[in-house]
Amino acid sequence: MPVPLLDLRAQNELVRHEIAEGLQDLMNRSSFILGSHVSEFEKEVAAYAHTKYAVGVSSGTDAQLLALMALGIGPGDEVIIPTFTFFSTAGVVARLGATPIFTDIDPSTFNMDPSSLSSSLSPKTKAIMPVHLFGQIADMPTIMNIANGSGVPVVEDACQSMGARGWGREAGEWGSMSSFSFYPTKNLGAFGDAGLTTILDDDSLFKKIKRLRVHGMEPVYVHHEVGINGRLDEFQAMVLRAKLKHLESWHEGRIRNATWYLDRLAHLDADRIELPSFKIPQGRHIYNQFTLKIKNGQRDAFRAHLGTHGIGNAVYYPICLHEQPCFAYLGKTQGQFAHSEQAAREVVSIPVYPEMNHQQLEEVADVIESFFH
Repeated sequence: MPVPLLDLRAQNELVRHEIAEGLQDLMNRSSFILGSHVSEFEKEVAAYAHTKYAVGVSSGTDAQLLALMALGIGPGDEVIIPTFTFFSTAGVVARLGATPIFTDIDPSTFNMDPSSLSSSLSPKTKAIMPVHLFGQIADMPTIMNIANGSGVPVVEDACQSMGARGWGREAGEWGSMSSFSFYPTKNLGAFGDAGLTTILDDDSLFKKIKRLRVHGMEPVYVHHEVGINGRLDEFQAMVLRAKLKHLESWHEGRIRNATWYLDRLAHLDADRIELPSFKIPQGRHIYNQFTLKIKNGQRDAFRAHLGTHGIGNAVYYPICLHEQPCFAYLGKTQGQFAHSEQAAREVVSIPVYPEMNHQQLEEVADVIESFFH
């Protein structure tokens, strides 16, 4: 029985009636940009993430970009990021004329290695942007200690981890600002592109980001900065509000499926396959992805085996950021970030979406076991 990597149909069916009614209301009111759904969604997410403010924007990428713009990041500045993550984390830095400074990852969590962070600081460092990858929070107590000791602001990249928790605090509850993505494949996904920037408690940063998302304008036709057109559509906010009420149950479904995998596959040879690790105190991994490492150069063969049996899978990410052609000018060489490069060679994600039934889980596990036997 084929099992897709992700199947959004069941999730969308759950909110179909509410969204259809909401769309009819939007059409009747003809309110499509920065309306009541956006403002209410911002309040709801701020409460969920335990931050004072939230600003809805057009994508997770723009959420990252606006946070750095609010800090005044520009040419000559450096922003420290992990090299194993989605491209936009580095892209927004380069777009502002600043320099991305790459760090290696902790191989057990795929997140920024704090020891690599310490050695990357310089007088030019103007921000640190740790990523909570695949639904697991980075080592924020250590990262914040390093950042606070150096007086450098932290902007969390929580685009994959809304609802993740560690050390008793939520993703987004650590740095001065955080970015979230609501791309359709996220645990909380829109019907298109959408994002949000949270601000922990700084009134001036909140006001600045609200201006920057509308070309730096406040009031109308008075522009204090050169911003962007980064607004969140009213329709997407309405969809996200309908879905937000179900987010906790979707998290629990993913955790339930991941826990089942971890138990079922625990007997496999650890020298050939490595299962995800989660040991963060007072924490919660929300498994935006369930990511395996396939050892000994067998990943391609493993993926072909999954594909032959109809099991959806994907590689996030096959090329580290320091190896991307557009960053060749930075002069990084192969081997500088060994854990990240190894992850790029070995990772593969398998289905873990909350609507999976037991038969589908068994099918995925059976196919994986058959490869290693």
